[in-house]
Amino acid sequence: MAGSSRVPVSLRNFASAKTAAVRKSPHLVFNLDLMRNIVFAYFILRHFRRAVRKLRGRGVFGTLFDGYAYMRRYAYGLFLNAPGVRGKVQAQVDEALKKLENKLVPKGPGVTRYLALPKEGFTETQAKEELKQLSEMEHTSWESGHVSGAVYHGGDELLNLQSEAYRMFSVSNPLHPDVFPGVRKMEAEIVAMVLAMFNAPSTAGGITTSGGTESILMACLSARTKAYVERGVSEPEMIVPVTAHAAFDKAGHYFGITVHHVAVDPVTLKVDLKAVNRLVNYNTVLIVGSAPNFPHGIIDDISGLSKIALRRRIPLHVDACLGSFLVPFLEKAGFPTTSFDFRIKGVTSISCDTHKYGFAPKGNSVLLFRTKKLRAYGYFITATWPGGVYASPTLAGSRAGSLIAGTWVSLMTQGENGYTASCRDIVGAAKTIESGIREKLSPDLYVLGEPMVSVVAFSSKTINIYEVADEMSTLGWHLNALQDPPAIHIACTKPTVSATGKFLEDLEKAVKEVKLRGEKSGASKAVAGDTTTLYGVAGSLPNKSVINSMAIGFVDTLYKA
Repeated sequence: MAGSSRVPVSLRNFASAKTAAVRKSPHLVFNLDLMRNIVFAYFILRHFRRAVRKLRGRGVFGTLFDGYAYMRRYAYGLFLNAPGVRGKVQAQVDEALKKLENKLVPKGPGVTRYLALPKEGFTETQAKEELKQLSEMEHTSWESGHVSGAVYHGGDELLNLQSEAYRMFSVSNPLHPDVFPGVRKMEAEIVAMVLAMFNAPSTAGGITTSGGTESILMACLSARTKAYVERGVSEPEMIVPVTAHAAFDKAGHYFGITVHHVAVDPVTLKVDLKAVNRLVNYNTVLIVGSAPNFPHGIIDDISGLSKIALRRRIPLHVDACLGSFLVPFLEKAGFPTTSFDFRIKGVTSISCDTHKYGFAPKGNSVLLFRTKKLRAYGYFITATWPGGVYASPTLAGSRAGSLIAGTWVSLMTQGENGYTASCRDIVGAAKTIESGIREKLSPDLYVLGEPMVSVVAFSSKTINIYEVADEMSTLGWHLNALQDPPAIHIACTKPTVSATGKFLEDLEKAVKEVKLRGEKSGASKAVAGDTTTLYGVAGSLPNKSVINSMAIGFVDTLYKA
């Protein structure tokens, strides 16, 4: 009949046969129930173990606080996506990104945009003229030491020598060591020299990478592989200070490693050792310390972390990317130092950027391992590719031999005495700035912790520190804004050495201007600058999705021609 539902004969026969089979085989029902119960029990046990690890690592109050923070972020995210709110938020994000584009992307008369290959290639004269114009585009004056970090310049003589090395090895590629034996030799010697700097044992090995981020990624990859091969760990976790470089979060994102962030002591700003110890469990593949960290320039208690790592048999990575060619020379330069290298038994890997205070060309870093076996855990090897056996020590395949040549010539021409002298100058500049802030600008400003190397971070309890950063920008300085807590830092370089007096003079002016505006308005409500706008808003939002959208827009803007 129309509209009636009939079961096909074949399906009725199948169902009858199945029912008969079940009646004849009660064990089948029992086995299905048993399998279901086993799967359910495994599911419960797995999440119960996670909950136990969470409680043990964070404690009851810490777990409750994490839950509260998650719910707060989630609720605020729902609010931001609510009808009527989402459109307004997006309009403000678009407005901010438009301002950013106008600032970064040159437009207007006199600006030629090249969006396709020219029909006829440039002559040498034309090319040189265009390059000259590009090099002279308006920028912050790093040459006069007004930029925090960013440009680790070793001087014009070294730059000229690096350029010659570039020219001589511009077509070389370490992927083909038989074709370019000189590059292979230089790369091996760079690794050997840096191993010696950090007092590595004879069993040690290392690799060169494209920068600190890749060195950190490879350290995390090696630790993850080691844990999987030797202990069968399939849910890897690592423990890092909240002040550790963001590249560790990047490694967690890329390699599926859960990252546990550990708070630092509010006074010393060194990682909390007790919190680290509580978080270690079977799935922990790596513990991390910094020498020094990027935000505050503080060296973590590496000896304390080593004791935990040895007791729990977990690899310990020391991120010395920023300290690079300064921390190994502190003692020789006459400054206080602390233990941080392979002389500490628990340290299993160290990252060191040659392109920072080693003054090598941008794009070179060294990753050191206590053993060659640990280094090999980061290799990629395939013996089944039709193109032949493929083996690579890093994320990249082809690499620029010219960068290796530039790095080698930098290390060879500076030498131990040269790096000791530059350490004395650069760290001396940082000490001058630190003492100047403590002695002349207190109580309006205070230095965070006890920095030992090149970075000096400072904040304020009386004025808006981000307004100070904006005021310093108007005076021609490019400093780094920090958050949690709000602060600014300057990473001293060679150009900074001759600008310390000017820095302290301008910082005093900036503080006075911010205080004066506050007195006139009653609460320092000046027109917000870029730093105040971004970090002031970011610090007040429990959900960072708006900041994430702006960050995506910023990266997109970098590729607008």
